[in-house]
Amino acid sequence: MKRLLFTVLSLTLCTAGTALAADDTLLSSQDGLAQDDEDGGDEEESLDDVLDDILGSQDTTDSISEERAAVESGDVDDIVGANAEEVLLPDQMRNKRIIKTIQKKNFLKLGRFEMTPNIAFVTNDPFLNRYIVGLGFGYHATEIFEIEGNFGFSPNLGEADWKPLTSQLVNNNHVSPDLSPLTVFGNATFVYAPIYGKVAVGHRIIPFDIFGAFGMGMVLTNDDLEALQQEGDKYAEATANQTHPTTNFGGGLRVVLGESLALRIEGRSLVYIETVSSTTLEMKNNFILQAGVSFFFPGMD
Repeated sequence: MKRLLFTVLSLTLCTAGTALAADDTLLSSQDGLAQDDEDGGDEEESLDDVLDDILGSQDTTDSISEERAAVESGDVDDIVGANAEEVLLPDQMRNKRIIKTIQKKNFLKLGRFEMTPNIAFVTNDPFLNRYIVGLGFGYHATEIFEIEGNFGFSPNLGEADWKPLTSQLVNNNHVSPDLSPLTVFGNATFVYAPIYGKVAVGHRIIPFDIFGAFGMGMVLTNDDLEALQQEGDKYAEATANQTHPTTNFGGGLRVVLGESLALRIEGRSLVYIETVSSTTLEMKNNFILQAGVSFFFPGMD
């Protein structure tokens, strides 16, 4: 009996001890969780600090103040974006510091007509002085592309056109050079002006453009049969006055003087094949240097 009671009492004490141990374990585990939560919060805060150090995070107010100070002192040259200007600079300071480096184009050719009276001179004729008065008329389909027609007239002044070398050859040496001056020409030309710029002259900004031209046309020539000593020669008389198809190419410079006025200087080369005395073909190239004043209409809006 005593042994039975001792056994029961031992079992009871073991059971109570086990329960107490379990309670202690539970309490310690709860404290551990709480402690872990606190430690986890500290780890998150420390992780944020590490990320800030790595990414270079800084106070926005301090950053703006420092950048404003840099701009005011001139350490910062360029600011990207209009919003950045509004944040970094007060209105008055921003208005003072903004400098317009690209001005709007104050001269437009698109959709306008250009009329150019001009005077010209044939530069490469070794025997004759050929002075020309002409007129060009064009339409600007775009700012850089123009369709143009031009007309020129050179009066035949006879011996007044001769150069000193020609007078010597004809009158003294009785040698007849090739005297076949152009008198009238007309061309249809495509003008392409890809280069545009401005130049400062005093307090004025003067726009200009550089253009190239290519086209086709006709030219009329008139042989001087007296100087050629071919009067009465039926073959020479048959080809004394000729009309030739010609190419027309060259380029020039247009300097804008106002909204409807420009100065134009250019060189054109007229190349054609001429028949001499009904028997011989000869290629001619007349290089014409001309200057004119262009009038644009209608006016710009």
